[in-house]
Amino acid sequence: MAATLPVREKVTAKRVQWISAGPISFEEFLELFSAKEDYVELLDGVVVEKPMVQLEHEKLLIWLLTLLHLYVKKRHLGIVLGSRTAVEINQFRGRLPDLLFVPKEQMESVQQKAVFSAPALVIELISPNDRRADIVALEADYRTIGVAEIVFIDQRKRTVRLLRKRGAKYVEEIVTTGAFTLETIPGFRLETQWVFKEPRPDEIETLAGLLNQA
Repeated sequence: MAATLPVREKVTAKRVQWISAGPISFEEFLELFSAKEDYVELLDGVVVEKPMVQLEHEKLLIWLLTLLHLYVKKRHLGIVLGSRTAVEINQFRGRLPDLLFVPKEQMESVQQKAVFSAPALVIELISPNDRRADIVALEADYRTIGVAEIVFIDQRKRTVRLLRKRGAKYVEEIVTTGAFTLETIPGFRLETQWVFKEPRPDEIETLAGLLNQA
């Protein structure tokens, strides 16, 4: 007998959408909308506005972005980009990860308006107003294109969920205490308390420690 997933809850929520006479392609999406001005994604040919985030989300995002960017730059590993960079999922879908990393071997996929292949790493910060269905759909998209390492950080639940590609499947690790590493960025290791407890360590001092250990 086939196993079925339990339905936890039924949720009704309003989202701002832009709908045309037919499905909008990813190429058209990039022409019609600017990631720097429009905080929107393309979902099955429909442009959907992303919800506004709270202060704690932005503070963590900036801290992580600063650390990752400087670490990757110092070690000449590739490029780290933030939440205004579109990633193509397919002809009619495009996502805006909170953070992403593309290694130098794949730099040809990073173009002016979007990334056109699977990043090695994506990091998503889960906000209190994020719907579970949206998080599942987001994960499905990243799995579909073969992102090697997917990280979900939930500040409210104080958990770091890591999904790592192993062949055709993904292996999950959930971290609530101690340290966690990013396989796609060699030598990058963070303590969970740095992520969830303020004040967070100084970025420059933390970077120096990471580079000395690498």
